[in-house]
Amino acid sequence: MLETKGLTVRFGGHVAVNAVSCAFAPGTLTAIVGPNGAGKTTYFNLISGQIPATEGTVWLNGRNLSGLSASARTRAGLGRAFQLTQLFPTLSVLENVRLAVQAAREGPHRRGLNLWSVWSDHRVLLARAQEILEAVALQDRAQASVASLPHGDQRKVEVAMLMALDASVLMFDEPTAGMSTDEAPVILNLIRQLKQDRSKTILLVEHKMDVVRELADRIIVLHNGQLVADGEPAEVIASPVVQQAYLGVAPDAPSAPAAALAQEEGA
Repeated sequence: MLETKGLTVRFGGHVAVNAVSCAFAPGTLTAIVGPNGAGKTTYFNLISGQIPATEGTVWLNGRNLSGLSASARTRAGLGRAFQLTQLFPTLSVLENVRLAVQAAREGPHRRGLNLWSVWSDHRVLLARAQEILEAVALQDRAQASVASLPHGDQRKVEVAMLMALDASVLMFDEPTAGMSTDEAPVILNLIRQLKQDRSKTILLVEHKMDVVRELADRIIVLHNGQLVADGEPAEVIASPVVQQAYLGVAPDAPSAPAAALAQEEGA
C-alpha cells in the first residue's frame, strides 16, 4: 500500500534521512524505532509531506505522491497524528470531528469547504461524527471545547479525527507522549481497535519497547538517518545492530537484551 524509495533529506551538510526504501502492507502495524535524532519523525514528515524530500519518492497504492502538499496527501489517504496535538482548540470536540468527516466526504475535487456553515444542514455528517465519538468514548464531552480537555482526551480527539478522515494509512508519532499512566492505555486500546481493520496500514513511532512488542507486527530501526534493521519484533530487538545502535548496549554483554529493554522501558 505505502512505499518509500530512496527517501532522503539534507539540511545543509546534514543528512537527516538517508536513502530509506521500505514498503508497508495493509493489515500490518510497523513500529519505527531508533535513538533520539535517528530521523524517525523526519521520515514521518517526508512521508506525510510536512517537509519536501531532497531525493526519493513516496508511493501510495501505486500513485507517486512526491511533490504533493501535506493536505493533498491527506486526501489521497495518508492520516497523520503528531507528537503535539494538531486540533482546533477553540471549537468543540464535535466540531473538530465533524470538520474531519466533512473533509473526507467533500473529497479532492470539490471547491473549498465552508467551515462555518450551519451544522443543522449536515445531519449525516453530525451523525457520523457522533458515532466516532462513541467509538473513542468521548460522546459525553462532545460540546466541550478542545482547549478545556485534559491532554489524554485531546489525543483521543486526534485519533477520532483520523478515523473520520477514513485514511488508508494511519501514522502515529509517539501517541502516548506526555500522557499519564492512566491516560496512555486508552490511546493504545484505540490503536488496537484500528489494527483490527485489515485494510489499514499503521505506522507507529514509539520509544516504549513494551508497547512496541505488544502492538507491532514488524519493527524497522533507523540510526543516523539510515535503515539498519527490519523484521519481526523479537528478531529485531535481539539483533546485535539494535543492541548497539538503538539500545546502547554492547552486543556481547551476557544480559544485554534484558538489561537494555529494562533500561528503555524505564526511560
